[in-house]
Amino acid sequence: MQQIELSYAIAPRRSGRTLIRNPLMELLHAVREHGSISAAARALGLSYRHVWGELKHWEQALGHPLVSGEQGRSAQLSEFGDKLLWAERQAQARLAPQIEALHADLERAFAMAFDDGLHVLSLHASHDDALVLLRAHAAERARLQLDIRFTGSVDAISALNQGRCVMAGFHTLERPPAGSLAQRTYKPLLKPGLHKLIGFARRTQGLIVAPGNPLGLRSIGDVARQRARYVNRALGTGTRVLLDELLVQEGLDANVLEGYARDEPSHTAVAHAVASGRADAGLGIESAARGANLGFVPLVHERYHLACLKSALDQPAIQALLALLRSAGWQHQLGTLAGYESAGSGEVQSLSALLPWWRFKAPKR
Repeated sequence: MQQIELSYAIAPRRSGRTLIRNPLMELLHAVREHGSISAAARALGLSYRHVWGELKHWEQALGHPLVSGEQGRSAQLSEFGDKLLWAERQAQARLAPQIEALHADLERAFAMAFDDGLHVLSLHASHDDALVLLRAHAAERARLQLDIRFTGSVDAISALNQGRCVMAGFHTLERPPAGSLAQRTYKPLLKPGLHKLIGFARRTQGLIVAPGNPLGLRSIGDVARQRARYVNRALGTGTRVLLDELLVQEGLDANVLEGYARDEPSHTAVAHAVASGRADAGLGIESAARGANLGFVPLVHERYHLACLKSALDQPAIQALLALLRSAGWQHQLGTLAGYESAGSGEVQSLSALLPWWRFKAPKR
């Protein structure tokens, strides 16, 4: 089958009908209707030279003549040109319902850009079920669209610092100790006075295991000692940082975990790996385990933080988010997720208040 690559543009509605337009097909139609290349060019508001050049370009690309007649004289479509125009009309007729639906979807989407009461906030964040819930809640209750891209915690903060998003989501132990791997990972990326943290949630991380926990796993050490098949999170994710922290606490090397090098992109994917029997355990959030009807062994409590530049706090989208996070409606929604609870939701705090890595001397009097 001959492969043809054509680009279409969606035109405004005409007489209640939606059209998709392709420059080549419009050119062929004009030649047929006006009987010459020069007349077709005038009808389309183009130069004769441009139209002639486009026809020759497409004849070479398609390997068939499109018009017959000498340059500067009357012209008509070749048999191939006629068939090409006929095939395009047939395709448009068959796809008319889908084209109409696409046009309507695009109209609705772009109308939002002109709605002064609607806000959009770009957010790169470590995977989190509460953020998924917040996105739906924000759209429904606050006319706030959260444009979320789930990525690793390190990548999320890097994206914030590079100006690729307005806010970043990451997580740490509730009281991360000084000198920890979390400190070495996040401290170089966050600067007091430049960044602010917004409280979001407290959540539980632990081992996602088969129903009933048949191997009796109670810790990362148990996973290593029993040679249980482990499924990891990718390098750069907060959960990978947490795992490496737990390994250090238990005095274990990463190579003692069977499957340390095998990773999944999200907590949900870890749960699916355990549910399918491809793994015996993986570190993840409680809501992912409960959602897949799996067992869960709680290990640590975490704080999930939202970071932004201090200079961005007055932006309307961030102000709308702060108000939403503080609302009773959101507090209730968050409480419906297994392993989650409110922890200063919507409170703006300094880095030193939540992450005990910065110690500043009091100014001398």
